[in-house]
Amino acid sequence: MRDLRDLPRVVWVLAAGRFVSSASSFLMLFLVLYLTGPRGLEVVPAGLIAGSNGVGALLGNFTGGRFADLYGHRRALLVSATVVGVLTALIPWQPTWLLAVTMPITGYLGALASLCQGALAALAVPAGSRRSSVAVGRAASNAGFVIGPPLGALLASRGYDTLFVLDGVLTLVLRHATSRLLPPGGPVTRRPGAPTGLWRAVRADRSLLLLLPGVVLVDLVYRQLYSTLPLYLRDHGQPLALYTLLVALGSGLILALEIPVALWLRHRPALPVVATGYALVAIGFVTFGATWFGVAAAAVSGMVVLTAGEILYKTTATAHVLDSAPGHLVGRYQGLYTGAATSGTMLSAPLGGIVYAAAPGALWPFCGVVAGLGAVLALASARTPASPAAGTEGVAPEAAAGQVR
Repeated sequence: MRDLRDLPRVVWVLAAGRFVSSASSFLMLFLVLYLTGPRGLEVVPAGLIAGSNGVGALLGNFTGGRFADLYGHRRALLVSATVVGVLTALIPWQPTWLLAVTMPITGYLGALASLCQGALAALAVPAGSRRSSVAVGRAASNAGFVIGPPLGALLASRGYDTLFVLDGVLTLVLRHATSRLLPPGGPVTRRPGAPTGLWRAVRADRSLLLLLPGVVLVDLVYRQLYSTLPLYLRDHGQPLALYTLLVALGSGLILALEIPVALWLRHRPALPVVATGYALVAIGFVTFGATWFGVAAAAVSGMVVLTAGEILYKTTATAHVLDSAPGHLVGRYQGLYTGAATSGTMLSAPLGGIVYAAAPGALWPFCGVVAGLGAVLALASARTPASPAAGTEGVAPEAAAGQVR
């Protein structure tokens, strides 16, 4: 494929779905405020209920791909989206004890739906040409997240119940629209001689075994943007507006540049590009501590550099792992990568907080070393032969049907 016009229709349908679902993802943004406000819970129990949604999502990333691969990505997407929509819309009428039960289920099935979207988009595009489709999906999600928070804040002024009902109803409407636009199809048939399970396939791929720890290390560093960076800026006398400016700057650069860069680099070997991105993340975080030319200037410079790294590595690494997957394991590979690439959501805040509390000045150099180790692992992965079974499977029936634009 030479440009975006060559992408099959299913990729655009799924990207539109990602945009709508991201723009209406009010649950994760406002759940704690809702539980500590109208529900009257203390911070600790509210945090436990909200956290159970994140635990469910993490488990869904690591294990949900199996259901998608076994029963078909389209079917798993539609079923999981339906249940998530119903449970979300019914939040105002669920007693608190029931929320403690349904929140992890919602998180698990939400992660499963996202994995199915990624797998469907991957299988609709030939291996080696997936960076463009991944970039389009990420751009749609980022655009939705730009719109979602202010829209949610506006709706929250009229009551949280409206937020959750709208979130659930839009999920159900999106599920109905998707069911009509996605091509039919079942699970991918395993090629004779191909690995039968995820872990057998991964153990045979030494290159992937080196890359995945690097993915975890870099995500632990990247998520410091949302935990220790705002504390650091506050402790150095910077206004909250600077932090929000940094987040907006990073989002704007990603929206403007990620797709063009993915198209420009689509013929370059993936792992050197990923390693370069990881190295830029390391440099960006070290730059946060280079305050000799001013804290604000260091923060803006560091954000620009690490965002350049994110633009290079996130799309490329995602597509590379999908290309490494045998066709009948695409969903499970998608989940494995997503779990590794979001591990920082649970681990980065406590680990970064420990370092920052013990030695505030050491945090950013330490982040640079950790992300730099991720870059070294990516380079080592590039020099290690991949599994001979990687990417050798045929295209799924659902993907073949999706080739018609």
